[in-house]
Amino acid sequence: MASFQSNPGLDLSFRTARRYLVLNLPRWATDCLKRADVALAASVRPLALWEKQKGGMRLVALDAAAESARLTPGQNLSDARALVPNLEVREIDRAYIEQVFADFADWHSNASPIVAVMTDVTAFGDLVLDITGVQHLFGGEDKLLRMLVGRLRALGFSVSGAIADTVGAAWALAHFAPGIIAADQLETVLAELPVVALRLDPSQVAGLNQMGLKRIGQLYGRDRKGLHARFGASLLLRLDQALGRIEERITPRIPIAEYHAERRFPEPIGFMDDVLMTTRDLAIQLALRLEAEGLGAQSFHLFLYRVDHKVMTLSVNSARATRDANHIAQLFIHRSERLEGEYDAGFGIDMIRLAASSVSPVESAQIGAFEIRDGAADIERLYDRMTSRLGPFALLRSKFINTHIPEQAVKLEPAVARTEDDPAAAPPPGLVRPLRLFPTPEPINVIAEVPHGPPMRMIWRRVAYKVQKATGPERIEAEWWRSGKRLALLPRHPQPEQVDAASPQLPGIELFQPTSTVRDYYVIEDEGGRRFWVFRVGLYGAEATPRWFLHGLFA
Repeated sequence: MASFQSNPGLDLSFRTARRYLVLNLPRWATDCLKRADVALAASVRPLALWEKQKGGMRLVALDAAAESARLTPGQNLSDARALVPNLEVREIDRAYIEQVFADFADWHSNASPIVAVMTDVTAFGDLVLDITGVQHLFGGEDKLLRMLVGRLRALGFSVSGAIADTVGAAWALAHFAPGIIAADQLETVLAELPVVALRLDPSQVAGLNQMGLKRIGQLYGRDRKGLHARFGASLLLRLDQALGRIEERITPRIPIAEYHAERRFPEPIGFMDDVLMTTRDLAIQLALRLEAEGLGAQSFHLFLYRVDHKVMTLSVNSARATRDANHIAQLFIHRSERLEGEYDAGFGIDMIRLAASSVSPVESAQIGAFEIRDGAADIERLYDRMTSRLGPFALLRSKFINTHIPEQAVKLEPAVARTEDDPAAAPPPGLVRPLRLFPTPEPINVIAEVPHGPPMRMIWRRVAYKVQKATGPERIEAEWWRSGKRLALLPRHPQPEQVDAASPQLPGIELFQPTSTVRDYYVIEDEGGRRFWVFRVGLYGAEATPRWFLHGLFA
């Protein structure tokens, strides 16, 4: 690998202090297939992948042997077979290759917590790591780069890498001049690279070559307005990003956790008991750091880095922010019980990282996980244990919604992810509601003594009931702010206020129109003492005939 020394005479006062490492795997498509297929890896035949393009089958990926046979991407498949009779061909599965590469990128978070896939040119093949502040953990940038490149080559991948102050410069070097470039040598080194190193479109590269502008250095000092008019704003953007004049941000594959603890092993481990013992030690380290800053966390994530470039993730949640190491470790023990046969350490785990998210202040006087002394400590711990064993949606709680509509008066939410209650949503103490409320009101046939009176006889599910007692009515009219909207049992995405009136109607549920829809609810009791909650939609004398529904049972 080339290593470029600094030039103290060059002024780069605009430069930032960040450092980026880019790994280029030009033959990823064929290399990953060989890793997955032992027979394919043992074969000495050249390998090429093809796909249908412009009505023909054309090559899109080649291994080293196929490239040595002078095959090129874009070549017709029949021509390639004529040139190389023993060519091994497969149709490319882009979705599979991209997903495997994304998982492969996650594995590199054991070197830096900020890892992203660069999709500017292709959807796979390029990784970028923000190594700012982590170089010293590996003995410097040179050792870090050699370690990352060396372990990939040991796995059978074709790879090159580079480190620079900008993402664009690191990408250009990784593709055309692998090595490490110092901050004050950036402009000089980029000047010698071809313009395609700026990640330009093929049409832009062809146009620049026609003008004789074949190297990046030839763009320095050129009229920017002329370049913009001829090649568009993207050319200047890529040039400025490579030189550090405009910041280029990357989107990490794994969300950044500011608070984490990790442990690397000289020899890989594999048993779950060893993983849980390490997790307890990491929980103690993480708890000490959170305590020093007066913080706690509600979500904890355990990353298990396998030696075969795969990452396993376990996550748990707490009902309240905590930094109790014993409680955190116990949650992961319960979570591991749900894995059953899913746990697979592969060839071993060489690193474990425990990260905390959803961080919030916790009083320093806290002794245990939930020392609030309000009587809810045991309940909260029970919630945590149950959800870690059964899943976050196995334990739900009812939450009141500020509405008069019975179907929407309550919604369900996970107990460990509860939101703040609205005091105005609590129902009045004397409000009469059935023990069981039907999700969808069921139509009934009713005979009433007077048009607007309670029913005297009801037929529900082909069974007749004679009414002995009735109380009511309780009138519920339409909420004017929900005019013309459908009703739903639980709010979904989009929310009921956003649902178009032309959307499919739920069976048995009417549009609530302030001028025409009125519900009159009655509590009725039959001869056997059974109590029902029924309502009439509409008023007699209106254009539409009123209809009756059964909405709930009291006992």
